[in-house]
Amino acid sequence: MEYNVNSYKEMITRENERQNLISRKNFVYELEKHIEDSLKLLDFMQLDGVKIVDIGSGAGFPGMVLAMACPQAEFTLIEANHKKSRFLKEVKDQLGLSNVEIICNRVEELGQDNRLRTSFSLCSSRAVAALNVMLEYGLPLLQVGGRMLLWKGKNYQQEIEQAQNALKLLGGVLEDVWLYTLMEERDRAIIVVRKDKATPKNYPRRIGIPAKRPL
Repeated sequence: MEYNVNSYKEMITRENERQNLISRKNFVYELEKHIEDSLKLLDFMQLDGVKIVDIGSGAGFPGMVLAMACPQAEFTLIEANHKKSRFLKEVKDQLGLSNVEIICNRVEELGQDNRLRTSFSLCSSRAVAALNVMLEYGLPLLQVGGRMLLWKGKNYQQEIEQAQNALKLLGGVLEDVWLYTLMEERDRAIIVVRKDKATPKNYPRRIGIPAKRPL
């Protein structure tokens, strides 16, 4: 893990000169915090033998970092941005990560693809969209009984309140909220949503609609 992380840090540092993956102000500190934040999940659960889809992987947080730490789990990283997905593929290849697949596509399309719909037991995502939007992206990809793991900041409670309709429509149930400290006391949360029943086939809606007209 340590060798891989150091190589990953070097790759991100070089790539950040070409595309703005991480704020260049306080870059080293920010990078360490992104990695620490991604790994916090492992304080709450172990991932061995699990099939995980990570939505909006960006520079690799949390999906790529968790894949390095958990070689016995299978990760599918979804990133619609071509430059970012190309970088993720370079990381996978250079670090020899056989437990990672990268898909460059919109998650709304993948959620309607029978090869991926209901294929995963966990869905992770960090800093991509509001909870009610993420539920429409992620729940269709999960098996019934699967869980979404969504990294959030201090305003997580407000997002939960705004997502009640989406939970009801899409077959999700709020199971837990894991609180922890990253930079100041209890400033981070991972929201755990369990898929309690099948998501109706008309979700996710077509590209752009979940974010434009949240449930």
